[in-house]
Amino acid sequence: MALKIERKLILASASPSRKMLLEQAGLDFEVVVSGVDETVPPDYTPAQTVEALAQRKGQAVQALRPEAPIIAADSVVSIDGLILGKPKDDEAAKATLRRLSGRTHELITGVCLLIHGRMDLFHQVTRVTFYPLTEEEIAEYVALGESRGRAGAYGIEGIGVVLVQSIQGDYPNIVGLPVAETIRRLHKLLGG
Repeated sequence: MALKIERKLILASASPSRKMLLEQAGLDFEVVVSGVDETVPPDYTPAQTVEALAQRKGQAVQALRPEAPIIAADSVVSIDGLILGKPKDDEAAKATLRRLSGRTHELITGVCLLIHGRMDLFHQVTRVTFYPLTEEEIAEYVALGESRGRAGAYGIEGIGVVLVQSIQGDYPNIVGLPVAETIRRLHKLLGG
């Protein structure tokens, strides 16, 4: 398998983290945002949720750009079988971080790859364990503003890295996309 993909790709995601990961991997791509509804049935598991949303995003963009290989993704933070969304305010961020403190949670990313009527839909799970956090550490982190707009109320690629005791699995998956797995699967879909 070659490390690079020689075709221009479409990233069906507005995520700056996913964009950064694909740039680091040296891929040629453009961003096309789907704007799809992101609600799913309440009985979906976290894995079903990310796969359904990635597929929905990918298919919406494929309708606009049928000629291009498409990467669509969606990620959630899950603990105790529940999805922890983006906190609505700083108090919600603090509550989320208290829940994650000293415990292991899962970061689950669903990926949908589409090209010429073929699809590969998968998800990857990375387990993240936080150090026990004091109220002062939680307040200080939330005051930095990094919790805003982030599922799980933290960003591992920023200052949030100091909250993390250990990781089991793929680091880029936590940031937003399991890049190596995605590239390998794209090569298979593209016939190379």
